[in-house]
Amino acid sequence: MRQNPARRTALLDAAIEVLAREGSRGLTLRAVDAEAQVPVGTCSNYFSNRAQLLLQIMERTRERLTPDPAELAEALAVPPSPELVAFLLRQVHQRMDADRSSYLAMLELRLEGVRRPELGAELNRIHRAGLEENIRFHRDAGLPGDRVAVVLLYLAVHGMIVDDLTVPDVLAGSAGELIDELCRRLLPRDATGNA
Repeated sequence: MRQNPARRTALLDAAIEVLAREGSRGLTLRAVDAEAQVPVGTCSNYFSNRAQLLLQIMERTRERLTPDPAELAEALAVPPSPELVAFLLRQVHQRMDADRSSYLAMLELRLEGVRRPELGAELNRIHRAGLEENIRFHRDAGLPGDRVAVVLLYLAVHGMIVDDLTVPDVLAGSAGELIDELCRRLLPRDATGNA
């Protein structure tokens, strides 16, 4: 397999676009070659099969949607509060909205994981680890709310993002307003967990 990291990244970015636009059935090595505007067979030089490509897409979407460490550090420079949690969650939504292809590709991967047990197992592992990482981040930053609150926020915000990116007319109000209200209702007023 070839090891040109820039070419591999370009192929994965093309695969994300194909997956988001065409769905899982439209994701072929040849379709990725066409999207990346490279000679036919290039993708197969980097990924031995479709299953390997799907796993690599999963990692690449996470890379693309991960917050910039400097921006995150700047956001955390203020005292912990429900408003700060809402701000951070609005940033999550903004990243997903700005890179819709990555988020839609992630949704397609979840559906494909239902059909492919090996992919489903890997998705479960990665998403479980991501949730635990979010809980640890929340606690380490001294943000208000306990483990259950973080899980509820995760479920609510990710569900809202699915609707906002796929059936936007369903939501009553803006995503930012809904996130603010969710944090006001769910989180205690101070970082110690007291109301």
